[in-house]
Amino acid sequence: MTTGAKTGGGSHLSARERLLDAASELFYREGVHTVGIDRVIAQAGVAKASLYNTFGSKDELIRAYLVEWHERWKRRIVQRIAKDDGNPREQLLGVFDALHDSFTEPEFRGCAFVNACAESAPGAAAEEAADVGRAWVRSIFTELGKAAGASAPEHLAAQLVLLYDGATVAARMDRDPAAAAVARGIAAALVDAAIAA
Repeated sequence: MTTGAKTGGGSHLSARERLLDAASELFYREGVHTVGIDRVIAQAGVAKASLYNTFGSKDELIRAYLVEWHERWKRRIVQRIAKDDGNPREQLLGVFDALHDSFTEPEFRGCAFVNACAESAPGAAAEEAADVGRAWVRSIFTELGKAAGASAPEHLAAQLVLLYDGATVAARMDRDPAAAAVARGIAAALVDAAIAA
């Protein structure tokens, strides 16, 4: 769940792309409110007016960063579960394999949504963006649970989201990428029980 930002301020990138790249790297590594807009602007190599003309405010830059982060993460999960095309049970477990891959990256700093929401007030742009991302995670678990034949796919999805969240927090706080493998093992038992019910 790392950023995958491509900073460097290359002249072939638009001001919007350079701002998002800089924000993605700095916000994920250091925090959305710890990093001031002047640092983002300096790293992006754009004028201050570019930020306000493009995003309107820092809050909207935070929202755009989280939306882009989610889109990258969503693509990563979809690509991972596509490896098990036709096997919904393995696709469900493949989400935890995607987590493991993310946890082993040197720049892993936990979930961008959790990090940003911890710094933000209720109802802020970060929380709104996180709500969309989390709804997608629940929906992918629900859809795959239905496809796998789970008797109560929404209940299974709720259980798997808790495992997903717990593994992410444990991997960050304990600096232990093996949390994904532990969560995957528990998920396999839950999925099998839900299919057999």
